[in-house]
Amino acid sequence: MTLLAIETKQLTKQFGNIRAVNKVNLQINKGHIYGFLGPNGSGKSTMIRMLCGVLKPTSGKGTVVSHDIETESERIKQKIGYMSQKFSLYEELTMKENLDFYAGVYGLTGKESKARQEEVITVTGLSGRLNQRASNLSGGWKQRLALSCALLHKPELLVLDEPTAGVDPVSRKIFWDIITDLSKDGITVLVTTHYMDEAELCTEIGFIFYGTILVSGTPQELKTEHNVHHLDDLFIKLVKEQQEKTLLNGGLTYA
Repeated sequence: MTLLAIETKQLTKQFGNIRAVNKVNLQINKGHIYGFLGPNGSGKSTMIRMLCGVLKPTSGKGTVVSHDIETESERIKQKIGYMSQKFSLYEELTMKENLDFYAGVYGLTGKESKARQEEVITVTGLSGRLNQRASNLSGGWKQRLALSCALLHKPELLVLDEPTAGVDPVSRKIFWDIITDLSKDGITVLVTTHYMDEAELCTEIGFIFYGTILVSGTPQELKTEHNVHHLDDLFIKLVKEQQEKTLLNGGLTYA
């Protein structure tokens, strides 16, 4: 039996007259890397905020790591690691000081904290730079530090919101090698990205536009089904089709 890390049924979020997320049905298997693709303003961030238990849905249901997103949001927050595009740690602190601080936030102390820090340092390759101030790090190293802090409490699910935006290609490659290894160890990854080469590395991807998931499947399945050679061609094709439908309908309409 396949275990689900995330499941939603008709999940919807309305802000006044605007429906940011429209009746989304989603299933993500444990240990998979699921890529959310879509232009800015398509509903990705709103969807993530609901899954993380930060934003309550207007209607529909959802579970994340076996907990209800409405009634067990605090349990969900304890079992996920979140990392955003913008570096959100303390720039005036060193790498080690950031790790110490977040270990304390997660309730790790003494030998447990030391052991867990050593584990994530090995996984993300931070050795040799721990005394560097975060403000002096390149974008790639900052993101590896942020990932390390997100992993300290052994999350079951990693939520990565455009984690490599503005990062050089070599650092992106190293970052994704780490993500791939984490998924092999059973950690589920939900990632948003605008890089189609990163989308190719996902177990499954979903294109979201105007709050609706247009298509979902493995990268190869979707390319074959839509007769395209590259995911960016599919991305452009889907966006154009939806924009044309919107113009014909005289604006967005939802059933």
